[in-house]
Amino acid sequence: MSTVTSTEYDGPLGPILLTFIDDALVRLDVAHDGIDLARAEISHRLGVVPEPDPSVGDGLVAQLDEYFAGERRAFEVALDWRLVRGFTRTALEATLGIPYGEVASYGEVALMADAPRAARAVGTACASSPFSIVVPVHRVVRADGSIGEYGGHPEVKEQLLDLESRVVLGERLRAAG
Repeated sequence: MSTVTSTEYDGPLGPILLTFIDDALVRLDVAHDGIDLARAEISHRLGVVPEPDPSVGDGLVAQLDEYFAGERRAFEVALDWRLVRGFTRTALEATLGIPYGEVASYGEVALMADAPRAARAVGTACASSPFSIVVPVHRVVRADGSIGEYGGHPEVKEQLLDLESRVVLGERLRAAG
């Protein structure tokens, strides 16, 4: 029997609920409408109420701290894909190939996913990602370069892109001496 646990992370984007099945992340929810609603939603989707366990996400919490401090570019956490099906998973996995500090259009991600005519499906996949931040769907933009809605919270996407741009720019300036 699997163990379903969750922990809360208070970061610069506000409260985040991290839910795990055994040791794998099943959902990272930037809880715009509050932790209680996020917990109720994941409980409904999984059919079980996650047990609060602050220690379960210690590794990911440390990685999130590093990411928001500009010290981490990618996450090392096992992902439980049970809430993701079909092409959505393919598209989300393709976003892992977008370098830190860079963006790709929905059409470019469709090409990366070997489905060149699926730009809209990529948008749907990104909007439904259960792994916000960890799987970098925030790096996917519209063909005209505008950032899009990001689940109704474009300000969050803008914060993440700005953070990564500032880190990359700082590194380039230091390298240029």
